[in-house]
Amino acid sequence: MDKVKFGILGIGNMGMSHFVNFYNGKIENGVVTAVADLRERRRNIIQEKLPGDYVVYETAEELIEKADVDAVLIAVPHYDHPRLAIQALNKGLHVLCEKPAGVYTKQVREMNEVAKKSNKLFSLMYNQRTNPLYIKMHDLIASGELGSVRRVNWIITNWFRTQFYFDSGSWRATWDGEGGGVLMNQCPHQIDLLQWIVGEMPNKVQSFCHFGKWHDVEVEDDVTAYMEFPSGATGCFITSTGDAPGSNRLEILCSKGRLLCEKDTLTVHRHNEELQDHIKTCEKGFLEPEYQVETYEQDPEKNTQHVGIVNNFANAILGIEDLYVNGEEGINCVELINAMLLSSFKNKPVSIPVNEEEYLEELNARRKTSRLKKDKDIVLDTSSSYGGSK
Repeated sequence: MDKVKFGILGIGNMGMSHFVNFYNGKIENGVVTAVADLRERRRNIIQEKLPGDYVVYETAEELIEKADVDAVLIAVPHYDHPRLAIQALNKGLHVLCEKPAGVYTKQVREMNEVAKKSNKLFSLMYNQRTNPLYIKMHDLIASGELGSVRRVNWIITNWFRTQFYFDSGSWRATWDGEGGGVLMNQCPHQIDLLQWIVGEMPNKVQSFCHFGKWHDVEVEDDVTAYMEFPSGATGCFITSTGDAPGSNRLEILCSKGRLLCEKDTLTVHRHNEELQDHIKTCEKGFLEPEYQVETYEQDPEKNTQHVGIVNNFANAILGIEDLYVNGEEGINCVELINAMLLSSFKNKPVSIPVNEEEYLEELNARRKTSRLKKDKDIVLDTSSSYGGSK
């Protein structure tokens, strides 16, 4: 094939953004030949504003079964991610899915099993993994240049949202429609990056989630979580959709240095010796170890984000390059989200791997009393809500 034929499942906020990237020629080896959305108004809008040679379907299921496509890009509400991915993989299609992989690990595990058995590519839209600063952090830790990780702190509160945002879709910020709040919708990128950069998953979490603290919503909109890692490292993760101005500050203290990423700048401190050796042997009470400082500025040209992930996915299907994000890794993010929520549900520390049945029982109890809002069917411009390390 010359170009990969894509079908886009869902043309709301993110689905429309992806379609526009194709329409504007940003996907070099891919073309959209089909789209699907349950809402007639959205189907009409896309045909009027972005006319082209593609077929419009009412349901994602119909597109998967009938459309002339090689791959699907899933951009529907979270609960349907695994179900549609499984259907597409079983149909012999490649799958690129928006984050998160799913709402709970049990459904994601089933999806991963199908993906593993298929001979098709499966990837997730972890576009923040294309950020050169996060790649640099990942590589420095993986190489061992800075020694072992001792502490991880991430405050990511620049996810400010108004009540209008949450009311823009009936499924938003509800247990039955979205399955969670800031952790499940805004922060999957950071939660994925946390374990990807550090190189290991936490094995224990104690979290304090506040549900509807700043907005009229069912789900969490303010979170503080403490984490412990198998290596002995500890961490803190703080996030909210009610802070303005917000912060995005990731600090990782290692045994031979420190990484600090904030405002599109990565600052690297390299110690001349192991920190613990200095603590034990230094004969002065307040003297820190000597260090050198390096800074790396963001390169916007290399921070390819969504376009970079889709281009890589298409190129990997064509055999031009290796797949960058293995979709099966998405379960790590979902597991950490589930652990944070379960810890707050139960008001106790939670071990990872999380108890899947216990979490699902708690989630389903909340889904039973969940109420979907009146659907305003508003498509928002999301371009300012993602992108960098600011």
